[in-house]
Amino acid sequence: MLQVVLVLLIILWLLGYLNLPFLPFLNIELFNINNHPITLLNLIVFLLIASLLELLPSPLNIIAGVVLILWVLSILGIIAIGGLSQILVLAVIIGLVVVVLGFV
Repeated sequence: MLQVVLVLLIILWLLGYLNLPFLPFLNIELFNINNHPITLLNLIVFLLIASLLELLPSPLNIIAGVVLILWVLSILGIIAIGGLSQILVLAVIIGLVVVVLGFV
């Protein structure tokens, strides 16, 4: 199950950088919070990371929860560091690779 979530998260992370003409629905604005658009891609990544909280072992699910909170604050513009949301998603992907390969 972790492998499936890992592959989906990597694909969605790459789709955040690529604009593919046959997938325009991922960049649709669902709503705005404080003039920050929340897209369908943001919502799907949020749901994937939230589902990881149940799948990961004990110390890593706490870390993933903290990263999820930081990611949400970054998306909403409360923490205004450029590119922080992408860095946090990349950190979750690297953590998943470590878990899947069995280093933890």
